[in-house]
Parts: sequence; structure tokens; C-alpha cells
Amino acid sequence: MGDVREGTRSRETIVEAARALTIATGWDGVRMGAVARAAGVSRQTVYNEFGTKAGLAEALARWEVDRFVGAVRALLDAHGDDVRAAAHATISHTLAEAANDPLIKAVLTSTRGGSDELLPYLTTRSELVLTEATEVLLEWADRVLPGADRDAVAFATDSVIRLVISHIVLPGAPVAQTAAALADLAVFLLAHALTRGDGTG
Repeated sequence: MGDVREGTRSRETIVEAARALTIATGWDGVRMGAVARAAGVSRQTVYNEFGTKAGLAEALARWEVDRFVGAVRALLDAHGDDVRAAAHATISHTLAEAANDPLIKAVLTSTRGGSDELLPYLTTRSELVLTEATEVLLEWADRVLPGADRDAVAFATDSVIRLVISHIVLPGAPVAQTAAALADLAVFLLAHALTRGDGTG
């Protein structure tokens, strides 16, 4: 059991080192030996874990997805049944992450970001990250809005996600302003889903 945990920690450390180097220098300039040094492991350990640089790229892309979706889940959970606070925190986090992190921006938008060589691994994850994020949002809505019409909730979450991505691709205002406006819209759409659910809409 200890070996399994140690192996998992080693793998995570290597991916985190690769991520930091990619942001600092671009994926094209990342070398397996440099990743090993940054992670505090041998070069052979990196090859044993990932096989090739392409294997490391695959793991990095998957790690980006898991990190982003995990952050969304944590933010939603942290705000309980306060719909606007949860929506605002999640939207603000996503906009800020994409503005400051070329890797997550590439994952979310399927656009060029960071590195031509790494890009295919990131952009093939865009549909996955959106699907997983949507599932997290729907699970949260089921908990905090149990009487809401699920089709209307699905439409609301999909619409807000698409708008967030459009503001990442082409920002129209500062993050704080955009997040506040989109959070208000999310509340409006989810309130409509509630009225649909109780038969008054």
C-alpha cells in the first residue's frame, strides 16, 4: 500500500513539475531531464512513469481537467445553498484561471495556447472538461434546487458555461464585472427553472 501511495505522489510531483516548466518555458522547450530535476526524481523514473514525452503530455492534460473540475466542485460545495454566491465564485474563478493560465485557457476554449506541440493534448480535453463540469453543476443544482425542472436547469447551466467561455475567448469587461453579471444571469435562469418545476412557469 505504501508503494502505491509513494508511486502516486511521485507521479503527481512529476506532472506538477512539468506543468510549472511548461508555463515558464513552453512545452516545446520542456525536456524530460529538466522535469526530473524539478521533481526531485531520476530521469529514468520519469520515463518509467510516462514512457515518452507524449505520455507526459497526456497526463498533464488529464491533470489540468481534474484540477479544474475539482476546483469547481469545491467552490460550489463551499457556498452551500447560496446560489448566487456559488455561481459568482465559480464563474470568477474560471475567468481568472483562464486569464492567468495558458494551459487551462487552452483546455476550456480549444484555442491556441502555450504550445503548438502540447495543444492537441489539451484541446482534445475541452469536450471532456465541459462535460464533467456540467455534471458537477447539475449535481449541485439537484442538491440546492431539488424542485427545479431539470431540463431548465440543464439549459441554464449550459447557457452560462457557453457565455463564460465566450468571455474567456473575447473579454468584454474586467473579470469582477463579468462574473457579477453572469452570476445574476445564472440566478435568473435557475429561478425560472424553479418556477417551471413547481408548475407556475
